[in-house]
Amino acid sequence: MNPRVAFTPEAKALMDELRAFHGPIMFHQSGGCCDGSSPMCFALDDFKIGQVDVYLGDVDGAPFYMSSSQFEYWKHTHLTLDVTPGRGSSFSIEIPTGKRFMIHSRIFTDQEMAELPEPPQGKQH
Repeated sequence: MNPRVAFTPEAKALMDELRAFHGPIMFHQSGGCCDGSSPMCFALDDFKIGQVDVYLGDVDGAPFYMSSSQFEYWKHTHLTLDVTPGRGSSFSIEIPTGKRFMIHSRIFTDQEMAELPEPPQGKQH
């Protein structure tokens, strides 16, 4: 079964750096308000997950969420967490590193879609 979210080696390296400083981390895929639709990284429990948030899975042990309204648009899409040079969102903890997280996406194949379970909503960690 394919996960809904994957990560690159560069993303793993930045996650490891952030965990060394902040402890456990989590992600929430922004809905476009403050920073487009960037994945935002937080120390675990610094972002309050609600019943409208959808748990997409873990990226290297870090829970990854998205709002249910945004998930309706992205539910057919596989996401890959990556890193690029530049300043991240004003709320995301990678700002001081000079790098920011970003998402690459592709549409799931029909076979992949058939194998995916519905993701649960609300807090999972």
